Amino acid sequence: MGSLLAAVGSYLDARASGARWLVRIEDLDTPRVIPGCADEHLRTLEAFGFEWDGEVLYQSTRREAYRAAIAELDAAGRVFRCSCSRKDLVGDENDSHRYPGTCRKGPTKPGPVALRFRVSDGPIHFDDGFLGARRFDLTSLGDFVIERRDGLATYQLAVVVDDAFQHVTRVVRGADLESSTPWQIDLQRALGLPTPSYAHLPLLLEPDGRKLSKSRHAVPIDPSSAPNALVSTLTLLSQAPPAGLAGALIEDVWKWAVANWNPQALAGKPDVRLSPRGDR
Repeated sequence: MGSLLAAVGSYLDARASGARWLVRIEDLDTPRVIPGCADEHLRTLEAFGFEWDGEVLYQSTRREAYRAAIAELDAAGRVFRCSCSRKDLVGDENDSHRYPGTCRKGPTKPGPVALRFRVSDGPIHFDDGFLGARRFDLTSLGDFVIERRDGLATYQLAVVVDDAFQHVTRVVRGADLESSTPWQIDLQRALGLPTPSYAHLPLLLEPDGRKLSKSRHAVPIDPSSAPNALVSTLTLLSQAPPAGLAGALIEDVWKWAVANWNPQALAGKPDVRLSPRGDR
């Protein structure tokens, strides 16, 4: 449900402004890629009436571009080798999600290493299209991995390189990725790449306010119920669809949604809760 909300919000934001809507398959984590999964995702998008612009970009075809970007950062002194495993970092007394700088002066133990980006000092400011003015302290966020021990580029690096490659000018995504934005802006500046505008959609929560459970994330979306699911998602996005829209054809739901897209309804709204029934 959360992925549908992000897809619908980004699609409406693009279509209402006459912009392109791009589809990118994040299949870099080769060991975890499930054969046929990408095709299934595309078929689901089609069943829901999504129409994307241009060819689908598969990140697995972009490895050379990522290596080139990492080499450029390394030559500029913005990369260091890190021998810390995830187990080494869990339970850090300050913040288990923040890298404490253990290997900034070199790996602390032998063996495979990851490559970390050395963040800039000071804050990152940006104006979020839905949440307003945002400020993050890069030092508090810490250095982050851009190439794993197995040589695979990470999401943070790949998305920055691909956004520039595809001439992306606006990124609309879920609020769970908002904390990645300052890292990505810092990377863009280090690589001399343009920074798109950002807008983060509400994070979908359980009725009691907890983060949406993994079991809910794993529930497949049934294309046969696409109009009802789409209308429910519009409600979660505070778009106030009319009661009779749920029984309409999917193309009519989209026509109404694009014509009536109201991004102001999401202003300052970082999250939204499902009802006990799970649909609004």
